[in-house]
Amino acid sequence: MHELQLFQNLGISLVLGLLVGLQREHSAVGRPGVRTFPLITILGTVSAILAGQYGGWVILGSMLGVVAVLALQRMIQMREEAPDPGVTTEFAVLVMFCVGALLMVTPIAVPIAIGGGVAILLQFKPEIHRFAETLGNNDLKAIMQFVLITCIILPILPDQTYGPYQVFNPWKTWLLVVLIVGMSLGGYIVYKFLGRDAGIMLGGILGGAISSTATTVSYSRQARGKPDAAHVAAIVIMVASTIVYVRVLIEISVVSPRFLSASAVPITALMLLTAAPAVLMWFRVRKQPSRMPEQENPTQLKSALVFAAMYAVVLIALAAAKAHLGTEALYVVSAISGLTDMDAITLSTANLANTDPAILADGWRFIVVAALANLVFKAGMVGILGGKRLFVEVSLLFTIPMIGGIFLLLFLPPVSLWSA
Repeated sequence: MHELQLFQNLGISLVLGLLVGLQREHSAVGRPGVRTFPLITILGTVSAILAGQYGGWVILGSMLGVVAVLALQRMIQMREEAPDPGVTTEFAVLVMFCVGALLMVTPIAVPIAIGGGVAILLQFKPEIHRFAETLGNNDLKAIMQFVLITCIILPILPDQTYGPYQVFNPWKTWLLVVLIVGMSLGGYIVYKFLGRDAGIMLGGILGGAISSTATTVSYSRQARGKPDAAHVAAIVIMVASTIVYVRVLIEISVVSPRFLSASAVPITALMLLTAAPAVLMWFRVRKQPSRMPEQENPTQLKSALVFAAMYAVVLIALAAAKAHLGTEALYVVSAISGLTDMDAITLSTANLANTDPAILADGWRFIVVAALANLVFKAGMVGILGGKRLFVEVSLLFTIPMIGGIFLLLFLPPVSLWSA
């Protein structure tokens, strides 16, 4: 290795050790701190340099020496009957020794990321413990169900196409289930961390991340018979409906980056038209208290199976409609699918866009149609569950993105023209 590169690695090793050592100096008095940790990481780097010349036993011997020093320190503490300080610092020492060694054998970004992660993990101990205490049995169940969906079911599914039109792939379908459930679980965990008193705007954002439809239902019920709550409920429903488009853009970017470049403009325009009235209304009532309804576990296996089935049906229906009924039928399928859920039609359209140039160019129209149908469905639910006042207010707000969406469908030219 070039001499300059060696000094660079030693310098990074020193900085990473100082970073973790500085944190330990403030948090663990009497333990390895701001001087010891840099020495440990540099020892790891020097051991790896020597291992290149004399063999891997140098690293093993150095690590055993570090372990011996740590063990001796622990024995002294036990003889002095000092209170048990835990083993976090000792494990941090071993990890940082390995980080120093990794600087010589892996791309430099890897040890930097690990070292920075160790410092962050150590620094946010109170917040992590508080978060763990906040989680109840149902929340842990949600996390474990996501592990089941991701780590157990996904790997055993076959990665090949089946059925009519050869568009259904079990592994790819379940991978998209993981994506959708993962986004919903992320919103749910943030909600549990912040609590139900998240406020109006954040309540809408988290509600949209978990489920905009469920948020519409819960806030409509909450506002029924409470005229003062109608403004807040309307804003939250609009914000949650705005987050739907963020989810749509993320889903498209994962499934078909090429389709994202063709659909980003109209979808972003629709998102802004939905967000603008919500933000303007929020400035009027932003100081008004708002309490989020209790959110349900978004990782239920039954819900995941239902979504997988819905995605497969929509995917096959789009392929069949295009093959036998023409483009017009695709709009009907999109509208029906979008009534209750935007994820299935978005992922199905993006998947077909990977192989069909026509859908790649104009598939955004199907997503816009589904989005408009989704707004109509939500307005209907508000009318049934939330009462007349909330229905009128939400309907007026929904009119803006509805008109904008129709304008896009009628007047936005084909992608090949406006992207040229």
